[in-house]
Amino acid sequence: MNTNRLSKTLSKALNNQMTKEAHASQIYLSYGCWARAQGYDGFANFLFRHAHEERNHMMKILEYVLERGATISVEAIPMPPPNPDNIQDCFQKAFSHEVDNTISIYKIVKMSFEESDWATWNFMQWFVKEQTEEETMIINILDKIKVAGGNNAKGEALYTLDRDMNSTPDDAELAQDKTVENP
Repeated sequence: MNTNRLSKTLSKALNNQMTKEAHASQIYLSYGCWARAQGYDGFANFLFRHAHEERNHMMKILEYVLERGATISVEAIPMPPPNPDNIQDCFQKAFSHEVDNTISIYKIVKMSFEESDWATWNFMQWFVKEQTEEETMIINILDKIKVAGGNNAKGEALYTLDRDMNSTPDDAELAQDKTVENP
């Protein structure tokens, strides 16, 4: 008996997204290694935590595809891009990658809507919120890097920012959670 509840197109899209999440993990891992080699232990810690988080995203998709009775296709993960030039470049590249990932998530959401696959549409809402958090978090970090001097950040400003990165939360507070009492 066939128990597959995913269309071929959604199954393929989810498998592709699983590979994108694994690639994102490799990018954060690579950038974390670069940051550690530069002496930025705080930035490295943050990037390593996000490498782990992206792998968790991959596993969520993997489990969902299996639960829906479809087949997993484990594909090769592309090599991470070259090392960044500086801290601002590192997070600008991470932001660009997150935006690309968001676009991919939105395509799956749209596809599930068009196919009336409400289980997948509902499952993907977690990823929509997660991508909003990811983008907001990196924008906030880029804002702090800009205050520290952007591409020209040096010395004490970078040292302080690096130290603060050890305790930077792994998610951002979103506008939808704000109130008059808690702006």
